[in-house]
Amino acid sequence: MSTLRERVVEGTVAFGERALPPLERWLGRSSLVGDQPFFDNETFPWAKTLEAGWRDIRGELDSVLQDQEHLPNFQDISVDQATMTTDDRWKTYFLYGYGFRSEANCARCPRTAELCAQIPGMKTAFFSILAPGKHLPAHRGPYKGVMRYHLGLLIPEPAEQCGIRVDTETRHWAEGASMIFDDTYEHEAWNDTDGTRVVLFVDFVRPLRSPARWLNAAVLWAIAFSPFIGDAKRRHNDWEKRFEEMKERRAAAAAR
Repeated sequence: MSTLRERVVEGTVAFGERALPPLERWLGRSSLVGDQPFFDNETFPWAKTLEAGWRDIRGELDSVLQDQEHLPNFQDISVDQATMTTDDRWKTYFLYGYGFRSEANCARCPRTAELCAQIPGMKTAFFSILAPGKHLPAHRGPYKGVMRYHLGLLIPEPAEQCGIRVDTETRHWAEGASMIFDDTYEHEAWNDTDGTRVVLFVDFVRPLRSPARWLNAAVLWAIAFSPFIGDAKRRHNDWEKRFEEMKERRAAAAAR
């Protein structure tokens, strides 16, 4: 017999499958920046600010990667990702997620947290870490009311072996360079190099005309209180507690 939470999740998914397609078509028509796979960075002036600070972000990332093996796998935080990845080669380091702020992670990466907080409509922000040989299969994002931003931070060579396809167009990341796209188009990503690839991964609210903007705000509010986000927050907090305990044990051992 299913639990109440399972019934809520099943009902939410079923409702979304019926309601989202017509809503997303309307959002696409109401978009102030168009509806296409990739977007010109100049359309979003804040991207220049992130690019100007990318070396500061990279410096904080380098410190985070000293504990790379202890960082959570994406599916350990968001169980929905298990349809795409089941190994330990896609790791994350969350700063923000739909109203949630990781105080400990933001304290370790204060400049990154500050720059992300300045992005208009920022909903999620984290380091997305792909191990050598990792391929994320073709998939689509859950909701057109947000858009996706990548800032290249650690991009291994050869660059042409590390990239992303959105719809029919393939692009490659570059360190210090922005990439903005609509993840509701089918997309896949890969790192066929021998090095680790890391981008700053941000979802932000799509600029929309009213009344679509008002409805989108209501949907995003509901998402923030959904079982999916609540479960991800709980899982992140559990990992954060274990991570802090590990660092305390390590510090105590070093002090002996």
